[in-house]
Amino acid sequence: MMKKLVILLFVGMIGFAVSAQEKVAKIKFETETIDYGTIEKGANGVRVFEFTNIGDAPLVITKVKSTCGCTVPSWPKEPVMPGETGQIEVKYDTKRLDVFIKTILVTSNAQRPSIALKIKGNVIDSSKSSVLDKKSKSVLEQKQ
Repeated sequence: MMKKLVILLFVGMIGFAVSAQEKVAKIKFETETIDYGTIEKGANGVRVFEFTNIGDAPLVITKVKSTCGCTVPSWPKEPVMPGETGQIEVKYDTKRLDVFIKTILVTSNAQRPSIALKIKGNVIDSSKSSVLDKKSKSVLEQKQ
């Protein structure tokens, strides 16, 4: 009789523990990398990462930090409710020429508390000719 009571209590406790699990926020991004491609110096450097809270608790983004000052993020300060969407806007300084790859670290109360987003691209200045541009005639062709 005592064994049955202990087993019954144990099973009841497991059932209670399973039903008392906490609700959690889950963040899902449409993409975790945005490729700017090749863009002109001074072009619009703003891009948007779209996300959805696919969990069953409010999602709170506590911090969004870039790896350098050339990339400025902005994010929702209010909780994103389950099933709702939000945006993290990233502005890259397109006055800086050359290839770039930058990381934006998102910190939240989600099941996956830290997510690294990436932006990449190449900023060119088409008003300046490149030393790699082909001349109309090579030096050898000009001497002939």
